[in-house]
Amino acid sequence: MQVTRDSNQIPALLAVLNTTGASLVAIKANPTNHSLKVSDATTGADNGPLRALRDDNQVTSLMATSSADGKTPVVCYADAEGNLLIDST
Repeated sequence: MQVTRDSNQIPALLAVLNTTGASLVAIKANPTNHSLKVSDATTGADNGPLRALRDDNQVTSLMATSSADGKTPVVCYADAEGNLLIDST
């Protein structure tokens, strides 16, 4: 996968595909209001990985900090349509 870049060569956001834990997905945004496309309250199995994945150009996927302990890195998932998986509760 080759990620989109802006005129300053900054890459767009990537997340790990929730169904496999092994592929990358480009995160989508609404071009009208610039908001991220998300899928709320989506749950599923932990498919890994334990570290950020990289594309062919070494661009890394999104990572977050665990809400359980405040320090463990957690890989962010997206669905096949590029919706970032969130839980707004």
